[in-house]
Amino acid sequence: AIHMIHVPISDLIRVFGKIGLLSFGGPAAQIALMHKELVEDHAWVSEQQFLSALSFCMLLPGPEAMQLATFSGWRLRGVAGGLIAGVLFVLPGACVITALAVIYAYFGTVPLVESAFLGIKAAVVIIVVQALLKLSQKALHSRFEYGLAVLAFVSIFLFALPFPVLIASAAVIGLIWAPARPLSPNMQTGHNAASSASQTVRTVLFWGGLWGGPLLGLWLSGNTFLTAIGLFFSKLALVTFGGAYAVLAYMTQTVVTQFEWLSPTQMIDALGLAETTPGPLILVTQFVAMQAGFKTGSLGLALAAGGIALWMTFIPCFLWVFAGAPYFDRLSQKPKLTAALSGVTAAIVGVIMNLSLWFALHIWFENNIMHSFGPIQVLLPELKTLVPASLALTAIAAWALLKRGIGIATVLCSMAALGSAASVTNLI
Repeated sequence: AIHMIHVPISDLIRVFGKIGLLSFGGPAAQIALMHKELVEDHAWVSEQQFLSALSFCMLLPGPEAMQLATFSGWRLRGVAGGLIAGVLFVLPGACVITALAVIYAYFGTVPLVESAFLGIKAAVVIIVVQALLKLSQKALHSRFEYGLAVLAFVSIFLFALPFPVLIASAAVIGLIWAPARPLSPNMQTGHNAASSASQTVRTVLFWGGLWGGPLLGLWLSGNTFLTAIGLFFSKLALVTFGGAYAVLAYMTQTVVTQFEWLSPTQMIDALGLAETTPGPLILVTQFVAMQAGFKTGSLGLALAAGGIALWMTFIPCFLWVFAGAPYFDRLSQKPKLTAALSGVTAAIVGVIMNLSLWFALHIWFENNIMHSFGPIQVLLPELKTLVPASLALTAIAAWALLKRGIGIATVLCSMAALGSAASVTNLI
């Protein structure tokens, strides 16, 4: 094996703990934060490794940012590193969601907390823009790649092309037309990339057992509610290609209309709270499960439902990454596959552009309406629902991050305080 970097476990815990605590704002902002920490600040991962890993994680079902953290940790310290990175990415957000779900169930929404989150969201818009600029500089080198990024943005923003179709199409376009660029030897992993078929089978059986075992236990216990929670979120983990945004509509429809676990208003609140807490946006599954538990029974049942939702959502991530990662570098040496991944990477820039625009519109305007013109669907804001305070907060965040270069943690804390202040003085 090639061991280029041996990162101490304590350093891994410190850096991935920081990423977990500061990972507000959905996948685009989280990917930006990881890029800053792993590529720019610590140089643990090369630019090419990061972009290739991102492309690989985009092809897997589940939250791509969490899988990117796990994959990056695996590169640095094998399975132990992957576990540390993956768990620390989810844990802070899961703790915050647990507290918010309990407060929400007993007291409803808390205006001051929501206002603080508005300040955080304003900063997140700029963090995403910053990420988009850096990522496009590093990922787009030719007219072909720029064209593919624009095509991806148009396909998803105007034509609502399903994410799996978009990524598969980008891979095919890259395979056929992109110039093939094999990875140079110094871009290989620092961890042992070799894996035998028997090792892979053991990995699949172990993590598959961890995923399916509790489901079987719930079914045998005869608890129909918790079994339904486990089955639903297991199924969700299999269909969440392209991260949380790709599956939110499906989850909302099922949870609200089929199971009637939450009302439409509660579901909107759930998404709002999940967007403003650290960790992957798919943590909304934990909030939804806990509210369903409160509706069905006690605090104990709510906590159990939340725990099951977390387990069923995130254990599969470790399964996909640990089973697939050992083969990644070997496959990445194949020029044709590299060409396909370069197509996916270019398309991801377009996808993140769409996410950042979607995010900005929902922060700056209270109402956004989807307009249809034949096959074209455009999300346009209702101009009269502009939130001036939100726009002002975004401008302050832009000044702090882009002009002054103030650290992300400082800006997020300051923006939360400004959001709360704006609420107290009735500016929101």
